[in-house]
Amino acid sequence: MTTIVEAPAKSLLATGAAGVTVLVWASSFVAIRHGGREFSAGAMSLARLGVGSVLLGVFLLIRRRQNPAERQWPARRDWLPLLVFGLLWFGVYNLALNEAERRLEAGTAAMLIHIAPLLIALLAGLTLGEGFPRQVVIGSLVAFGGVLLIGISTSTGRAETWGVILCVTAAISYAVGVVTQKPLLSRLPAAQVTWLGCTIGAIVCLPFAPRLIDELQTADGATIWWVIYLGAFPTALGFTTWAFALRRTSAGKMGATVYAVPVIAIVLGWLFLGETPALLALAGGALCLTGVAISRRTRRSSR
Repeated sequence: MTTIVEAPAKSLLATGAAGVTVLVWASSFVAIRHGGREFSAGAMSLARLGVGSVLLGVFLLIRRRQNPAERQWPARRDWLPLLVFGLLWFGVYNLALNEAERRLEAGTAAMLIHIAPLLIALLAGLTLGEGFPRQVVIGSLVAFGGVLLIGISTSTGRAETWGVILCVTAAISYAVGVVTQKPLLSRLPAAQVTWLGCTIGAIVCLPFAPRLIDELQTADGATIWWVIYLGAFPTALGFTTWAFALRRTSAGKMGATVYAVPVIAIVLGWLFLGETPALLALAGGALCLTGVAISRRTRRSSR
Protein backbone atom coordinates (compact mmCIF):
# COMPACT_ATOMS: atom_id res chain seq x y z
CA MET A 1 0.00 0.00 0.00
CA THR A 2 2.85 2.38 0.89
CA THR A 3 4.53 1.74 -2.47
CA ILE A 4 1.30 2.47 -4.36
CA VAL A 5 0.89 5.78 -2.51
CA GLU A 6 4.57 6.76 -2.87
CA ALA A 7 4.73 6.16 -6.65
CA PRO A 8 2.28 8.97 -7.63
CA ALA A 9 3.97 11.28 -5.11
CA LYS A 10 7.40 10.65 -6.67
CA SER A 11 5.93 11.13 -10.13
CA LEU A 12 4.42 14.44 -9.04
CA LEU A 13 7.75 15.60 -7.61
CA ALA A 14 9.52 14.69 -10.85
CA THR A 15 6.90 16.57 -12.88
CA GLY A 16 7.26 19.62 -10.63
CA ALA A 17 11.05 19.53 -10.95
CA ALA A 18 10.75 19.27 -14.74
CA GLY A 19 8.40 22.28 -14.72
CA VAL A 20 10.91 24.38 -12.76
CA THR A 21 13.62 23.38 -15.23
CA VAL A 22 11.51 24.39 -18.22
CA LEU A 23 10.74 27.82 -16.73
CA VAL A 24 14.28 28.76 -15.72
CA TRP A 25 15.86 27.35 -18.89
CA ALA A 26 13.42 29.35 -21.01
CA SER A 27 14.39 32.50 -19.13
CA SER A 28 18.08 31.77 -19.79
CA PHE A 29 17.67 32.49 -23.51
CA VAL A 30 16.45 36.00 -22.70
CA ALA A 31 19.19 36.53 -20.09
CA ILE A 32 21.90 35.38 -22.54
CA ARG A 33 20.52 37.65 -25.25
CA HIS A 34 20.60 40.62 -22.83
CA GLY A 35 24.00 39.77 -21.33
CA GLY A 36 25.53 39.30 -24.78
CA ARG A 37 25.22 43.03 -25.38
CA GLU A 38 28.14 43.65 -23.01
CA PHE A 39 29.77 40.26 -22.42
CA SER A 40 31.55 38.04 -24.91
CA ALA A 41 30.54 34.38 -25.18
CA GLY A 42 33.53 32.99 -23.29
CA ALA A 43 33.43 35.57 -20.48
CA MET A 44 29.70 35.06 -19.92
CA SER A 45 30.14 31.27 -19.90
CA LEU A 46 32.86 31.48 -17.26
CA ALA A 47 30.83 33.89 -15.10
CA ARG A 48 27.68 31.76 -15.35
CA LEU A 49 29.43 28.48 -14.59
CA GLY A 50 31.56 30.03 -11.85
CA VAL A 51 28.50 31.36 -10.02
CA GLY A 52 26.69 28.05 -10.51
CA SER A 53 29.66 26.01 -9.26
CA VAL A 54 30.06 28.11 -6.11
CA LEU A 55 26.35 28.00 -5.22
CA LEU A 56 26.10 24.25 -5.84
CA GLY A 57 29.28 23.67 -3.83
CA VAL A 58 27.88 25.59 -0.85
CA PHE A 59 24.61 23.64 -1.10
CA LEU A 60 26.48 20.31 -1.09
CA LEU A 61 28.58 21.31 1.92
CA ILE A 62 25.49 22.24 3.93
CA ARG A 63 23.70 19.07 2.86
CA ARG A 64 26.60 16.80 3.74
CA ARG A 65 26.96 18.30 7.18
CA GLN A 66 23.29 17.54 7.78
CA ASN A 67 23.51 14.05 6.21
CA PRO A 68 27.00 12.58 6.72
CA ALA A 69 25.84 9.32 5.08
CA GLU A 70 25.68 11.10 1.70
CA ARG A 71 29.44 11.66 1.60
CA GLN A 72 29.93 9.64 -1.56
CA TRP A 73 32.68 10.29 -4.11
CA PRO A 74 32.58 9.12 -7.74
CA ALA A 75 34.23 5.79 -8.48
CA ARG A 76 37.03 5.58 -11.03
CA ARG A 77 34.63 4.35 -13.73
CA ASP A 78 32.46 7.48 -13.25
CA TRP A 79 35.12 10.04 -14.10
CA LEU A 80 35.25 9.58 -17.86
CA PRO A 81 31.46 10.07 -18.34
CA LEU A 82 31.61 12.97 -15.86
CA LEU A 83 34.33 14.64 -17.91
CA VAL A 84 32.38 14.11 -21.14
CA PHE A 85 29.19 15.39 -19.50
CA GLY A 86 30.87 18.50 -18.05
CA LEU A 87 32.91 19.28 -21.15
CA LEU A 88 30.01 18.96 -23.60
CA TRP A 89 26.89 20.10 -21.78
CA PHE A 90 28.41 22.80 -19.60
CA GLY A 91 31.47 23.83 -21.59
CA VAL A 92 30.74 23.47 -25.32
CA TYR A 93 26.98 24.03 -24.96
CA ASN A 94 27.35 27.36 -23.14
CA LEU A 95 30.09 28.69 -25.39
CA ALA A 96 28.22 27.78 -28.58
CA LEU A 97 24.84 29.06 -27.37
CA ASN A 98 26.22 32.34 -26.03
CA GLU A 99 27.97 33.05 -29.33
CA ALA A 100 24.87 32.01 -31.32
CA GLU A 101 22.61 34.42 -29.44
CA ARG A 102 24.81 37.32 -30.48
CA ARG A 103 23.44 36.61 -33.97
CA LEU A 104 19.96 35.17 -33.37
CA GLU A 105 16.85 36.18 -31.41
CA ALA A 106 16.19 34.43 -28.11
CA GLY A 107 13.14 32.55 -29.43
CA THR A 108 14.89 31.47 -32.63
CA ALA A 109 17.90 30.16 -30.68
CA ALA A 110 15.60 28.27 -28.29
CA MET A 111 13.81 26.71 -31.25
CA LEU A 112 17.04 25.57 -32.93
CA ILE A 113 18.50 24.17 -29.71
CA HIS A 114 15.43 22.01 -29.30
CA ILE A 115 16.26 19.62 -32.05
CA ALA A 116 18.14 18.07 -29.10
CA PRO A 117 15.14 16.19 -27.63
CA LEU A 118 14.77 14.13 -30.80
CA LEU A 119 18.49 13.32 -30.63
CA ILE A 120 18.13 12.42 -26.94
CA ALA A 121 15.22 10.05 -27.65
CA LEU A 122 17.20 8.40 -30.45
CA LEU A 123 20.44 8.07 -28.46
CA ALA A 124 18.64 6.90 -25.29
CA GLY A 125 16.77 4.27 -27.28
CA LEU A 126 19.98 3.01 -28.88
CA THR A 127 22.44 3.26 -25.96
CA LEU A 128 20.44 3.21 -22.71
CA GLY A 129 17.99 0.46 -23.60
CA GLU A 130 14.97 2.76 -23.27
CA GLY A 131 13.60 1.62 -26.60
CA PHE A 132 11.18 3.83 -28.51
CA PRO A 133 7.89 4.10 -26.54
CA ARG A 134 5.03 5.06 -28.84
CA GLN A 135 3.86 8.06 -26.79
CA VAL A 136 7.40 9.49 -26.60
CA VAL A 137 7.99 9.08 -30.35
CA ILE A 138 4.60 10.56 -31.31
CA GLY A 139 4.89 13.38 -28.77
CA SER A 140 8.43 14.22 -29.91
CA LEU A 141 7.40 14.37 -33.56
CA VAL A 142 4.35 16.54 -32.81
CA ALA A 143 6.44 18.91 -30.67
CA PHE A 144 9.19 19.01 -33.29
CA GLY A 145 6.56 20.06 -35.83
CA GLY A 146 5.68 22.93 -33.50
CA VAL A 147 9.35 23.89 -33.27
CA LEU A 148 9.57 24.02 -37.07
CA LEU A 149 6.52 26.33 -37.19
CA ILE A 150 8.17 28.61 -34.66
CA GLY A 151 11.33 28.67 -36.78
CA ILE A 152 9.43 29.50 -39.97
CA SER A 153 7.65 32.39 -38.27
CA THR A 154 10.57 34.22 -36.61
CA SER A 155 10.05 37.95 -36.47
CA THR A 156 13.00 38.75 -38.78
CA GLY A 157 12.20 35.91 -41.16
CA ARG A 158 15.87 34.95 -41.47
CA ALA A 159 18.57 33.28 -39.41
CA GLU A 160 22.28 33.93 -39.72
CA THR A 161 24.10 30.83 -40.98
CA TRP A 162 26.88 30.90 -38.40
CA GLY A 163 24.35 31.34 -35.59
CA VAL A 164 22.40 28.31 -36.85
CA ILE A 165 25.58 26.20 -37.00
CA LEU A 166 26.46 27.19 -33.43
CA CYS A 167 22.95 26.31 -32.21
CA VAL A 168 23.14 22.88 -33.86
CA THR A 169 26.55 22.34 -32.22
CA ALA A 170 25.03 23.26 -28.86
CA ALA A 171 22.09 20.91 -29.46
CA ILE A 172 24.37 17.95 -30.21
CA SER A 173 26.44 18.69 -27.10
CA TYR A 174 23.20 18.91 -25.09
CA ALA A 175 21.92 15.53 -26.36
CA VAL A 176 25.18 13.64 -25.81
CA GLY A 177 25.52 15.26 -22.37
CA VAL A 178 22.07 14.06 -21.27
CA VAL A 179 22.64 10.48 -22.43
CA THR A 180 26.03 10.47 -20.67
CA GLN A 181 24.53 11.91 -17.49
CA LYS A 182 21.62 9.45 -17.15
CA PRO A 183 23.65 6.37 -15.99
CA LEU A 184 25.60 8.53 -13.50
CA LEU A 185 22.37 9.46 -11.71
CA SER A 186 21.75 5.83 -10.79
CA ARG A 187 25.00 5.81 -8.79
CA LEU A 188 25.54 9.38 -7.58
CA PRO A 189 23.36 12.15 -6.04
CA ALA A 190 21.81 14.51 -8.61
CA ALA A 191 23.24 17.66 -6.99
CA GLN A 192 26.76 16.20 -6.93
CA VAL A 193 26.64 15.20 -10.60
CA THR A 194 25.43 18.71 -11.49
CA TRP A 195 28.13 20.40 -9.38
CA LEU A 196 30.92 18.29 -10.86
CA GLY A 197 29.69 18.91 -14.41
CA CYS A 198 29.39 22.65 -13.77
CA THR A 199 32.85 22.81 -12.20
CA ILE A 200 34.41 20.92 -15.12
CA GLY A 201 32.73 23.36 -17.51
CA ALA A 202 34.03 26.33 -15.51
CA ILE A 203 37.59 24.94 -15.63
CA VAL A 204 37.29 24.55 -19.42
CA CYS A 205 36.31 28.25 -19.62
CA LEU A 206 39.16 29.54 -17.40
CA PRO A 207 41.18 30.86 -20.39
CA PHE A 208 38.47 33.53 -20.71
CA ALA A 209 39.17 34.89 -17.20
CA PRO A 210 41.20 37.95 -18.34
CA ARG A 211 38.43 38.89 -20.79
CA LEU A 212 35.81 38.51 -18.05
CA ILE A 213 37.75 40.80 -15.69
CA ASP A 214 38.00 43.49 -18.37
CA GLU A 215 34.32 43.28 -19.29
CA LEU A 216 33.14 43.37 -15.67
CA GLN A 217 34.82 46.76 -15.29
CA THR A 218 32.80 48.31 -18.12
CA ALA A 219 29.50 46.39 -17.95
CA ASP A 220 26.31 47.96 -16.66
CA GLY A 221 25.17 46.82 -13.20
CA ALA A 222 21.88 45.44 -14.54
CA THR A 223 23.71 43.34 -17.11
CA ILE A 224 25.99 41.89 -14.42
CA TRP A 225 22.91 40.90 -12.42
CA TRP A 226 21.50 39.14 -15.47
CA VAL A 227 24.70 37.07 -15.69
CA ILE A 228 24.54 36.27 -11.95
CA TYR A 229 20.92 35.21 -12.49
CA LEU A 230 22.13 32.83 -15.24
CA GLY A 231 24.49 31.16 -12.79
CA ALA A 232 22.03 30.99 -9.89
CA PHE A 233 18.78 29.92 -11.53
CA PRO A 234 19.11 28.36 -15.02
CA THR A 235 22.42 26.73 -13.99
CA ALA A 236 22.49 25.89 -10.25
CA LEU A 237 18.73 25.43 -9.80
CA GLY A 238 17.70 24.39 -13.33
CA PHE A 239 20.31 21.69 -13.85
CA THR A 240 19.70 20.28 -10.36
CA THR A 241 15.93 20.00 -10.85
CA TRP A 242 16.62 18.52 -14.30
CA ALA A 243 18.88 15.84 -12.78
CA PHE A 244 16.30 15.16 -10.03
CA ALA A 245 13.58 14.58 -12.64
CA LEU A 246 15.84 12.67 -15.05
CA ARG A 247 16.77 10.25 -12.30
CA ARG A 248 13.06 9.38 -11.90
CA THR A 249 12.04 9.06 -15.55
CA SER A 250 13.44 8.18 -18.96
CA ALA A 251 15.83 10.40 -20.92
CA GLY A 252 13.47 10.32 -23.90
CA LYS A 253 10.49 11.53 -21.89
CA MET A 254 12.49 14.30 -20.20
CA GLY A 255 13.86 15.38 -23.57
CA ALA A 256 10.33 15.71 -24.96
CA THR A 257 9.25 17.74 -21.91
CA VAL A 258 11.69 20.56 -22.67
CA TYR A 259 10.01 21.20 -26.01
CA ALA A 260 7.97 23.66 -23.94
CA VAL A 261 11.10 25.80 -23.48
CA PRO A 262 10.96 27.58 -26.90
CA VAL A 263 7.32 28.50 -26.29
CA ILE A 264 8.10 30.23 -23.02
CA ALA A 265 11.33 31.73 -24.41
CA ILE A 266 9.39 33.40 -27.24
CA VAL A 267 6.89 34.87 -24.77
CA LEU A 268 9.68 36.14 -22.51
CA GLY A 269 11.59 37.53 -25.49
CA TRP A 270 8.45 39.41 -26.49
CA LEU A 271 7.95 40.80 -22.96
CA PHE A 272 11.55 41.73 -22.10
CA LEU A 273 13.31 42.22 -25.45
CA GLY A 274 10.49 43.37 -27.72
CA GLU A 275 11.06 40.44 -30.10
CA THR A 276 7.47 40.10 -31.28
CA PRO A 277 6.23 36.59 -32.17
CA ALA A 278 4.10 36.00 -35.27
CA LEU A 279 0.72 34.25 -35.15
CA LEU A 280 2.28 31.17 -36.71
CA ALA A 281 4.73 31.04 -33.79
CA LEU A 282 1.81 30.92 -31.36
CA ALA A 283 0.35 27.99 -33.32
CA GLY A 284 3.75 26.31 -33.18
CA GLY A 285 3.85 26.88 -29.43
CA ALA A 286 0.47 25.21 -28.99
CA LEU A 287 1.72 22.26 -31.04
CA CYS A 288 4.83 22.00 -28.86
CA LEU A 289 2.77 21.87 -25.69
CA THR A 290 0.48 19.23 -27.23
CA GLY A 291 3.50 17.09 -28.05
CA VAL A 292 4.83 17.45 -24.51
CA ALA A 293 1.45 16.38 -23.09
CA ILE A 294 1.44 13.29 -25.33
CA SER A 295 5.00 12.32 -24.40
CA ARG A 296 4.36 12.71 -20.66
CA ARG A 297 1.21 10.58 -20.79
CA THR A 298 1.53 7.20 -19.09
CA ARG A 299 -0.73 4.35 -20.12
CA ARG A 300 -2.91 2.92 -17.37
CA SER A 301 -1.65 -0.61 -17.98
CA SER A 302 1.93 0.47 -17.21
CA ARG A 303 0.78 2.08 -13.97
